[in-house]
Amino acid sequence: MCGIHAAITTSTDPGLPSELRRSLVNRGPDHLGQTQREIPGTSPDHQLRLYFTSTVLALRGDHIAKQPLEENAGVGSVLCWNGEAWRIDGKPVCGNDGEAVFSLLQSSTSSTVQDREAHVIRVLRNIEGPFAFVYYDATGGRVYYGRDRLGRRSLLIKHSDKAESIVLSSIAPVPTDGWEEISSDGIWSVDLKTLSSTAHEPTCWNQTTRHDWLLPRNDEMISSIGLFNKELPPPGHKLDFDSPSLQSLREKLIESLKPRVLDVPEPPKANSSADVRIAILFSGGLDCTILARLAHELVPIGQGIDLINVAFENPRQVALQAKQPHLQASDIYEGCPDRATGRLAFAELQSSCPGRYWRFIAVNVPFKEAMAHKNKVLSLIYPHDTEMDLSIAFALYFAARGTGDCYVDQIEWQSSPPSISTSARVLLSGLGADELFGGYSRHDAAFKRAGYSSLIDELKLDVSRIGQRNLGRDDRIMAHWGREVRFPYLDEDFVRHAISSPVWEKCDFENATHPAVIDPAKRILRLLADQLDLPITARQRKRAIQFGSRTAKIESATGRLRGTAQVTT
Repeated sequence: MCGIHAAITTSTDPGLPSELRRSLVNRGPDHLGQTQREIPGTSPDHQLRLYFTSTVLALRGDHIAKQPLEENAGVGSVLCWNGEAWRIDGKPVCGNDGEAVFSLLQSSTSSTVQDREAHVIRVLRNIEGPFAFVYYDATGGRVYYGRDRLGRRSLLIKHSDKAESIVLSSIAPVPTDGWEEISSDGIWSVDLKTLSSTAHEPTCWNQTTRHDWLLPRNDEMISSIGLFNKELPPPGHKLDFDSPSLQSLREKLIESLKPRVLDVPEPPKANSSADVRIAILFSGGLDCTILARLAHELVPIGQGIDLINVAFENPRQVALQAKQPHLQASDIYEGCPDRATGRLAFAELQSSCPGRYWRFIAVNVPFKEAMAHKNKVLSLIYPHDTEMDLSIAFALYFAARGTGDCYVDQIEWQSSPPSISTSARVLLSGLGADELFGGYSRHDAAFKRAGYSSLIDELKLDVSRIGQRNLGRDDRIMAHWGREVRFPYLDEDFVRHAISSPVWEKCDFENATHPAVIDPAKRILRLLADQLDLPITARQRKRAIQFGSRTAKIESATGRLRGTAQVTT
């Protein structure tokens, strides 16, 4: 995980205020580097200046790869890289991925603009993993930038004709006006020669080129990853424990987890009493508990795994509980739905994974503390600004901070447990499973409306929109604490496998009842959980994070505020 800031401008000001610099360092506390380049124009006042800043959270390789990566100190090409290239051209990346990507980008020997552009785009198209980047190709005279095809890392842009600049940043400075999230549906570039010759002309700073992820473009491809299987089920089909898709799901998910949980370096200044490098964003729900259970099979047994569970003091709930004198003060947090499911799943993991050192970290957030952080959270989620955005962001923000009451041997609530902060710099999230395997209530509704054809259309739409939704927002929120969130369900190869599998091998709304009392939504994952000795988890119902943690419309006295309403400050 890294922070990126880059400016293309005629000004001598790099446009990096001190507060934004601190925010970038929060994302990458291990190193901060800066460099600049000057591009001669047709006249002195047409000269362009390129400013690059990178901060680094070192999680790959055996050393800190200092950024920006440069061809030569002070001259030549530059790469600002924020991401994880798990595979390039289908082959696993060993060592530091940023250095590997830069080496490949630099490997072209051609001096023609067309050949160099084709080479750069080809390299970027072959990368699998979450990333955002800014790359200056000195020989080709172009700046390339963008986000991976699923939009798992943040990159914002601000065009300004008045300031004669294009600025790119992982997060927006305050005030945040004018910044936009870069679309993840392509790779973008700026021709510096054209820009320098027209720098003082109106609208020239909005002239960018988009390059498709696929060549030739195929509109049937979902998120430029694979084709969606529209096959209808044979008569009498039922999804059950003997389905071949169950074993293939387990194998594919383990393959996705391997690069995300293995070879994670020991955190600096780690607590020597517990070697913990991985933490799970843990509601106790189906998706995250499966990840925890499978991570146990991969992570060395000498390492612990933290389970971070967040609960909020919501004034509406407090008012309701005040009318019930038998409830205890602890019930403000322990009564949150995700806390209850979290403790149950914690108990199941303790039972099914003997020898593993688990820590259940109960993060309790008072209303007053949430409000004290509200402005910071709003600045991080920008340009997202709705009540729903804020509700989700609160939960992710305090979960990623990772500070709470620690439970190791005892499952149930204690009056004064020790407080700890996780040392893990890698967080695992179960996001993506609902879109891939039919976990939302709208999927059930689609099937009831018009059977499998309607369900297929709904799932296809959901998966195709993943890259355009909220992963950039979530990245900005959680990276603020110097941690990197990883999404095993959104690995390209795993997504390709999931969407190429027939829908009736993932969910089973046609057979709503099951002998083992397993719900039809995401049934394949529920069968896997049951197979992994997680019977309670296998039968948990879907619950959105803002409702499970009770952040939903936390400031509203009635709760009747629309989730799409713009947040008021």
